[in-house]
Amino acid sequence: MFSYVKISKNKSISQSKKPITENLKSKSNIINEVSYITTDNDGNKYTITSTQGEIDLLNNEIIYLIDVKATIELKNSEIMNITSDFGKYNIDNFDTIFSKNVKVDYLENNITGEYVDFSIEKGFMIISRDVIYTNTKNTLKTDVIEIDLNTKDTKIFMYNNNDKVNIKGKKN
Repeated sequence: MFSYVKISKNKSISQSKKPITENLKSKSNIINEVSYITTDNDGNKYTITSTQGEIDLLNNEIIYLIDVKATIELKNSEIMNITSDFGKYNIDNFDTIFSKNVKVDYLENNITGEYVDFSIEKGFMIISRDVIYTNTKNTLKTDVIEIDLNTKDTKIFMYNNNDKVNIKGKKN
């Protein structure tokens, strides 16, 4: 079993809740060319775009996305980019789930997987399911990578304690 990092929820977040571009058909819950930009009071900026979104009819704060691209600009840090085939975005708290063919690029680090749970409010990202982390020196295969976005502390682990994280060094 694994544990999560407890992170303070005392951040104040402001956001324009209107998509930058949205083409709504009458009585339709489909949005084309979705774009949201969120900035918190600490100066962190989160931009998410999608070729198409569908508003959940039971909870209009949830939008299901197709062909998702996100940019995370943390204050005093480098830009992180995330892409995926699908996403689930909460316009109220900005939490986003990326799924299928997920790719995270940060500096010279590339992480691929099938599922990412991202929360700007809680300041964490969990990457799971067939995770492969590569940089200029190593390739790592694991079940889960947890990243505290505030401290950059990272946990890498397997679900089964008997399994081991696979790390291979690259030749220069």
